[in-house]
Amino acid sequence: TAVTQVAQVAQIDDYNGQLDAIRRAEYPLLGDPPAGDSGRPATVFLDHTGSTICPASFVREQAAELLRRMPSNPHSRHAESQWTQSRIDHARDRLLAFLGTSAEKYAVVFTANATAAIRLASEIAPVTADGTFCFTRESHTSVVGIRGPAAACGVRVCPVEFGQIEDIIAPQNARGTSLLAYPAQCNFSGDRFSLGVAGKIARAYADSSGRHPPWWVLVDAASYAASSPLHLDRLPTGPDFVALSMYKIFGAPTGLGALLVRRSSVPHLRSRPYFGGGTVSGLAFDQQWQVPRADVESRLEDGTVNYLGILALHHALDAHAKIYGSMEHVARHTQSVASYARTALRSLEHCNGRPMCELYGGSDGADGAGPAVAFNVRDQHGAYVGFVEVERLAVVAGISLRSGRFCNPGAAQGWLGLSAPDLERHASMGVTCGDDHDLVDGRPVGALRVSFGAMTSKQDIDALVAFLSETFRDYGRPPDIPVPVAAANGAAASLEVEVDAVVVYPIKSCHGWTVPPDTAWDITPHGLRYDRSFVIMRENGAAPMQQKQCPRMALIRPRIDVAREELVLCAPGHPPLKVSLRPQRLLLEGTESRACGTRVPAQRVRSEKISAWLSSVLAVSCYLACEPRLLASDEPGLPPPPPPQPADGRSCTRRRTLAFSNEAQLLLVTQESARQVERWAAEAAGPGADCAQIGPMQYRPNIIVRSARGGSREIAAFDELRWSSVAVGGAMFDVSGPCRRCQMISVDQDSAQRLKEPYSTLARRMRVDGKVVFGVYLNASGAGAGSGCLATVRAGSPASVLVTAKN
Repeated sequence: TAVTQVAQVAQIDDYNGQLDAIRRAEYPLLGDPPAGDSGRPATVFLDHTGSTICPASFVREQAAELLRRMPSNPHSRHAESQWTQSRIDHARDRLLAFLGTSAEKYAVVFTANATAAIRLASEIAPVTADGTFCFTRESHTSVVGIRGPAAACGVRVCPVEFGQIEDIIAPQNARGTSLLAYPAQCNFSGDRFSLGVAGKIARAYADSSGRHPPWWVLVDAASYAASSPLHLDRLPTGPDFVALSMYKIFGAPTGLGALLVRRSSVPHLRSRPYFGGGTVSGLAFDQQWQVPRADVESRLEDGTVNYLGILALHHALDAHAKIYGSMEHVARHTQSVASYARTALRSLEHCNGRPMCELYGGSDGADGAGPAVAFNVRDQHGAYVGFVEVERLAVVAGISLRSGRFCNPGAAQGWLGLSAPDLERHASMGVTCGDDHDLVDGRPVGALRVSFGAMTSKQDIDALVAFLSETFRDYGRPPDIPVPVAAANGAAASLEVEVDAVVVYPIKSCHGWTVPPDTAWDITPHGLRYDRSFVIMRENGAAPMQQKQCPRMALIRPRIDVAREELVLCAPGHPPLKVSLRPQRLLLEGTESRACGTRVPAQRVRSEKISAWLSSVLAVSCYLACEPRLLASDEPGLPPPPPPQPADGRSCTRRRTLAFSNEAQLLLVTQESARQVERWAAEAAGPGADCAQIGPMQYRPNIIVRSARGGSREIAAFDELRWSSVAVGGAMFDVSGPCRRCQMISVDQDSAQRLKEPYSTLARRMRVDGKVVFGVYLNASGAGAGSGCLATVRAGSPASVLVTAKN
């Protein structure tokens, strides 16, 4: 309904009806709509500020040139080298023309990316010790990072709001030579800021007798230039420096940025103490004598430039011109898409009239807003929904967006109301950029961002709006958790259940092994014997590999040979691999791993055979590591493990008993809850839909329980969320809370394919405190004392549950 209402009042520029044809011909990976859903694109890509998509014609033309020509290092003098140099020179001219200027006004210095361009500008701007480095709130981290070396040189550092700039640059406030840096477009909110600041400075210091004004201006145009023309020659006075990224504009080439340097500013540039290959025309080995190159481009481009990337820039410019005609056309289209998206998102409401989305920016920028929208989702009570939860569901729905603070600390702090002490407190709690923490004390520490490119369609926005509406409208209802009759008045009650299966995961994030029903399995202070004793580590990686990033890990099927004390690994197309479960038989070497932000001591298994087998199955260079005491806690001669070390300020008091497990020693699920989710998924799929069975193994439990045969009462679905303790196999476990789930449970454990269910259904129906949950965590009462076997458990064992009516 919201989409229909918006469509009646909003128009999207579609290049005179050519957009659908452009998408089919140039962006085939966006795909055709799924069968039976003709209005919805197969892939909804809404992260163009992160990187836009390169067209098919670019790929074809670049490949064709590399097959018929032989690019070479331009520092040589043979024919191929000279041809390459000629193409590089021509690329500079073409890029300047694309940006609305010429070599007469600006020099193009190629860099590795926009960040390298910004850093280079900070190094060559002639800022004096009595000057100031000034940057605006909306600056990217790469700009804020200039403050470190500036402060080290005694330069005053001054973060400001954009509206304060006119006072800052006023002649009466001038002292020394200073640098002002700001973005043309905020990559957090999309707010835009005038390119005319350098002109204001020039007018304020018009009587400076031809000298450069005391303020130098660096404009970060990486985000702005991706969707709008710069028209630098239309400015009375342009910025001294303009930083750009090629893949932000064209989708490719990556690894190529540019710093535009105003020609009139070149004579005043600071000399760099470092000089690299090609930047000098004369150099003595045994004394401090060197002569820099005369042209500023060669003087500032250290070493050999990315000449393959620069040659590819020609094809990127060609494809852009052929497809879109001009950047003006792209700007008109992306602005119309952004306007439609903002209107659509603002129109989303819960049934009680509360808005679903809180948008940031979009109207308060000094120069309008670009094609990016930052927002957070609120439930029907006005509480925030964690942006990580929203992003996970978007991934399942095939929608690509971005979450976090987008490397823009100032804008994030401003829009989210976060102070520096807040950020310090969050860090002390273990909250880091890019982790799964999205809400602290009910407040978001980041946001969601959708951003639009030249090929974004109205259907992309409609798909986003439909996803948000279907998933989060009236979100905030308490889940349908039954209140046990015996505990309805707040009294504790006992419930008898039965263990249906015991599952061990010898290698974290790989397939589980179900303990044979006739086998009693040890429960140790760390959990089930051998459970998550091993992890797979990438070479040079700091954290164990996980199935949600590498679904192929589900293909590794373990089997424990108890008699031989061996772990047997199987995978399709590979011979079985045997790994000893006795530490003394393994060649181990100390290393370090991380689990839930805590450093965990681990031992690398030094075996080329094992590493090669794992690397072949997972198609990535990796190795096996273990914690020896998890393999044999009673092994004689093993030294006690060193205490776990906190990372990022996080407490690690429980990590000694958890080792490689994330949050608890055991995860328990019930057959009844799994069947309820399966019924919900079937209802959502509709009659006749091919809905695959969702069994309890999909949730990667350690213990599966069911109603006791002949018991006084059957387990109700999600009854376990009200349990306070579980006695099984002679051991008592405290229920420490529900297990927060991620999209990893939508990786099919047999095929390693990503699926929509069951995560999508759980997200709609099973949330506790705003988090998607399924199953409960168990921790042994008094765990951590002693070693060896606390108890044993087997399938068919009775278990006793203490039930407390929890609110």
